[in-house]
Amino acid sequence: MAFVDNILDRLGRLIAKQLANSSSGYEPFVHQDLETLRRTLKPGDVLLFDGNQKISNAIKYLTQSSWSHAALYIGDYGPNTENDEPLTLIEANPGEGVIMSPLSKYITYNIRICRPVGLTSDEIEKVVRFAINRVGLKYDMRHILDLARYLIPTPPLPVRWRRRMLALGSGEPTRAICSTLIAQAFQSVRYPILPCVEQIPGHQHVQSAYSKREVFHIRHHSLFTPRDFDVSPYFMIVKPMVEAGFDPHKLHWAE
Repeated sequence: MAFVDNILDRLGRLIAKQLANSSSGYEPFVHQDLETLRRTLKPGDVLLFDGNQKISNAIKYLTQSSWSHAALYIGDYGPNTENDEPLTLIEANPGEGVIMSPLSKYITYNIRICRPVGLTSDEIEKVVRFAINRVGLKYDMRHILDLARYLIPTPPLPVRWRRRMLALGSGEPTRAICSTLIAQAFQSVRYPILPCVEQIPGHQHVQSAYSKREVFHIRHHSLFTPRDFDVSPYFMIVKPMVEAGFDPHKLHWAE
């Protein structure tokens, strides 16, 4: 049995390495300023990235979104790197598990900042501590199906089945989808991500039956995706350039 586990673990690592390879032709829409980004961010912010890895393309296709990865900004809670850069992000990656990363790691990507609204400082600290306490958790490489499903970036599935594909595999909350960890952190303080659906008499026709089933289905944290923080009515979209005091009258246009 140990021999079989060892083979599966090695196969899982090979698949994870393949998924981590970069795709060609990626180019960000805007160039981020690291210092402006640092001044804008607050602990508890969720950062979304579009990514240029093979697994990124699969997740973007399955979720019908521009965003393939998410990380939680924790501020000054983390240690520093060897280059004295603070580790201010917590993320979950296949092959690495739950890790802490510097902000500069994603400075060349398109970034969206989603900020929770209405949480107290104590609740924000609980969210951050929840994520910090899970740093070091490893993704089980024997869950081959969790990883192998991403080898096909655009599987020929109907739209209504694509999100379900994210839940296939071990039956455990998958750490291949980074937003699972972040969803758990916010659910630990009972903060909503997507709204609950209420059936109002005489208004059942507002949404399709499929839409209602879908929203109810993703209440479990293992099915939240990066896109859900973007479309959530409870997270504010923050743009660093605007927060820094953007003035269109100071722009110099070419004639």
